[in-house]
Amino acid sequence: MLLFILLSALVLCGCAQYSSDQCNWIGSGLMHESHARDVEQVYLRCAEGSLEWLYPTGAIIVNLRPNLQRAEGHLRACVKPRPDSRGARLYVERAGALRLLLTEQDQAAGRVRCFSLQEGALFVEASARQDISRRITAFQYQLISGDQPHSHAAACRPCANDELLMAICTSDFAVRGSIHHVEEEEDDEDQASVVVSLSHVYRQKSRVFVSGGGGRGRGRWTGRVKMPQRCGPQAGQGEFLFTGAVRFGEAWLGCAPLYKDFIRLYHAALDVGTNPCHIDAD
Repeated sequence: MLLFILLSALVLCGCAQYSSDQCNWIGSGLMHESHARDVEQVYLRCAEGSLEWLYPTGAIIVNLRPNLQRAEGHLRACVKPRPDSRGARLYVERAGALRLLLTEQDQAAGRVRCFSLQEGALFVEASARQDISRRITAFQYQLISGDQPHSHAAACRPCANDELLMAICTSDFAVRGSIHHVEEEEDDEDQASVVVSLSHVYRQKSRVFVSGGGGRGRGRWTGRVKMPQRCGPQAGQGEFLFTGAVRFGEAWLGCAPLYKDFIRLYHAALDVGTNPCHIDAD
């Protein structure tokens, strides 16, 4: 009874949002129930956050307007649905044109999709169903720089020498090691989860790699790195310098040269003073 009173008050006051701040939005489609074609504008201004849309009806347009100095055209937005997300499809919208980003099936599989902010806003459209109960559309978002070598878009392609030198300084992680084995993603055949065995961790933004002993970055470390299947990862290919970005708590591959090639390049840059940062190289 109390829940009914609270929900009735929400509809009567005409409030679509339960909660909203610069980074996160929680709202309800109940006020749209009699106006199923309504479209609401939502503005989020952080580099990362979340959205939760209860009882989705109609549609919402999510405008990602970060308070960053970098121009929006250089930014990409990545979206990771919550496993129980259902009741709506996600599109990229620009001037009325829609491009499908995530179906309900994609959301159930937890697939991550990215798009450039230059492409437009995120358009979330409720599915056409009579019963909207027990349906919640929910996802996390993160903004990443699309012109950096450790962005997901750069995975697999050869990185230029200056990109490699900068990647060790600016990537969310930079580690030395080899591929132990490769696991295919059950829910996404285009992605692979690579289990790596590491001898040195130069930097990591969060604890995506765990230590089996040793200190100051030495010892044996293990972890997983996500990468597209097109990269062709295989065990026994040698020792690499793995760099990349941490997205939603997972490591994603950026530049990954053979370690012997990287260290040769690093020492050459060190000799002439063009290395952008120092590392503890053997």
